[in-house]
Amino acid sequence: MAKGQLRHIAISVPDKEKTAKFYEETFGFKRVSESVVATRLTDGVVNLTFLQFRNQDDAGDERGKDFVGIHHFGVWVDDLEGTRQEIEANGGRYHPGPSGTPPTNAEHKFRDPNGIVFDISTHGWDGAKR
Repeated sequence: MAKGQLRHIAISVPDKEKTAKFYEETFGFKRVSESVVATRLTDGVVNLTFLQFRNQDDAGDERGKDFVGIHHFGVWVDDLEGTRQEIEANGGRYHPGPSGTPPTNAEHKFRDPNGIVFDISTHGWDGAKR
């Protein structure tokens, strides 16, 4: 059985800067990195990413760029291939993500048997700690 630790939660929002400021000011989360579509905060162990998609291709699936809510979560694993095999053996399937791009060295997206999107990573995420 693959082992993992929950270390990443990504939430799609209409204004990532406004949302990030709320969590920084309310809970003291620290900003650790940003990109065009993502602002990443941390509590020191788990990262919280706010996604603001520019277009449908950025969104990467049927929920689209205007979806608001939990987009996906991430699990830090030790064995990428072994975990992939466990996911598929238990009814999960690969999810190509934005524009069908291949996974980065940080994360590989899947859907569980209910269609819920999650990442697995052997490298973790900005702000997350083992």
